Formats: sequence, structure tokens, C-alpha cells
Amino acid sequence: MTGRQGPPRLPGGIRLPRRQSAGLCGVGEVVDAGGQPQRVHPLQGIQALRSLDAAGEPVTFDAVARQAGVSRSWLYGQPDLRAEVERLRAAHRRAPASSVPARQRTSDASLLRRLEAANTRVRQLTDENRRLRDQLASTLGEKRAERITRDQARGQR
Repeated sequence: MTGRQGPPRLPGGIRLPRRQSAGLCGVGEVVDAGGQPQRVHPLQGIQALRSLDAAGEPVTFDAVARQAGVSRSWLYGQPDLRAEVERLRAAHRRAPASSVPARQRTSDASLLRRLEAANTRVRQLTDENRRLRDQLASTLGEKRAERITRDQARGQR
């Protein structure tokens, strides 16, 4: 055995060449366990993020790395991807019971508009109920008056 060691290994048997660091930005190459260079692009991480979020699964560095086929250290080295993973992870912690993807969740402004529309509809229905009750009372009063008048006319014959 020689004192020389090969390139550092990443999870999944991927080896990084010594001339590159795990924190590379943009498109880069990593060497897989078979010594074959593999191109790594941030798009892989973005697609993995979208896939996990759309499925309603927790977004973690480990899950994104597994889904994208990249190392966690590579992910940590991508500032935009790292920020998005942290944002989605925090959002998932705030709403653990929600399995709705972040981009499909209802915004506060949308909820307020829906509440205002519901309140408007309730006011309309309340007014309509009041008009219908008044109309019913008037009709029943007229019928009663007709019956009384008819009964009085029969009694006078």
C-alpha cells in the first residue's frame, strides 16, 4: 500500500478531483466511483427541490442531495440552492400538517379577499332573508284578511 491517497470521496461513492472543492459554484465536474467525470449543474438541485416540494415531502439537504444525485457538501456550496432549501425547510416546520407545496399555498392577501367576499355574500343573504320574511308576513296577512272577510260575508247571508 502506498502513502498516496486518491481524491476525496463524497456520499454515494463520488470522488472529487483534488483540483476542485466541494463548494463549487455553477456547472462543475465530479468524479464518480468508477473514475468517470460527471457534470453537476445547479439545475439538478432545483429540479430536486421542486420535485420534493410538489410531493409535499420535507425538504432537507439530505433529501435534495439524494434526489439530485449530488453531495450535501456540493449543495451547501450553492448559495441560491442552500437559501431555498433553508426557506422551504423553515416553511415546512411552521406548517408540519400541511402537505400542500409552498407555491400552491394560499397567501394572506388571497385569504383576506376570500373572507371579504364571504362577508359580502353573508350580508346579501341576510338582506334577502329579511325581504323574504317581510314578503311572507305580508302575504300571510293578506290571506288572513281575505279569510276573515269571507267568513264575515258568509255569516251575514
